[in-house]
Amino acid sequence: MPDWLSIVLLGLVEGITEFLPVSSTGHLLLVEHWIGHRSELFNVVIQSAAVLAVLAAFRQRVAKLLQTLHEPATRDYLAKVAVAFVITGIGGLALKKAGFRLSAENPVPVALATLVGGILFLLVEHGVKGRRTTDDVSWAVAVAVAGAQLLAMACPGSSRSGSAILFALALGVSRPAATEFAFLLGVPTLTAAGGKELLDALKTNEPHEPLSLIILGCLVSTASAFLVVRWLLGYVRSHRFTPFAIYRIVLGTALLLVPLLRKG
Repeated sequence: MPDWLSIVLLGLVEGITEFLPVSSTGHLLLVEHWIGHRSELFNVVIQSAAVLAVLAAFRQRVAKLLQTLHEPATRDYLAKVAVAFVITGIGGLALKKAGFRLSAENPVPVALATLVGGILFLLVEHGVKGRRTTDDVSWAVAVAVAGAQLLAMACPGSSRSGSAILFALALGVSRPAATEFAFLLGVPTLTAAGGKELLDALKTNEPHEPLSLIILGCLVSTASAFLVVRWLLGYVRSHRFTPFAIYRIVLGTALLLVPLLRKG
């Protein structure tokens, strides 16, 4: 497969799955398992590029937050985003220093995380059915969401946005509010991760794709992510996450069975 075509394919996979609760990292690693590994720099940078889709889709919300900085409620909300980001950043640096790296060689951990995440989504959706939810994000929720992001970093297939939304839902936050907080938290998280990876690559001269291919992947990722974010924001107002849970269970099970069937 030509390099440009595999880059476009990976950009589409990233853009479509980054903000759906199905794990973009997991899908990228699985696709790379079949079409060839890409540098960690490429994977992190195209994830960061998807942030532009959030800023575009939430431009009115972001503008409102900036215009109401003098209001205590706005400062409180942004403080929770900031604290969750700091917790995620410190934890992410610790994982990296410990030698944690993503790998496309073995899809089994991704499959297990995908399957377990799907089951948990079903359980949480069943548990919150009929319960009163709130649009307010508490400090407990902010810390829990940060922990969820660290879990996703350590377990590819868990889904950063999916884990964050799942924890928030379990703590009584409404789907739209949980989705918004997870998405807005993703802006500094993914931007910082991409910037750190880029600086490390420049310092160590680690091999990576030509800049032109990285830019192509970023463009495809941003465009496709924007369409998905716009659609999902409308979807969560009146729908549950059950279809995504079922998808994860089916995909995770299939990925676990394929190696067994090959051996048989």
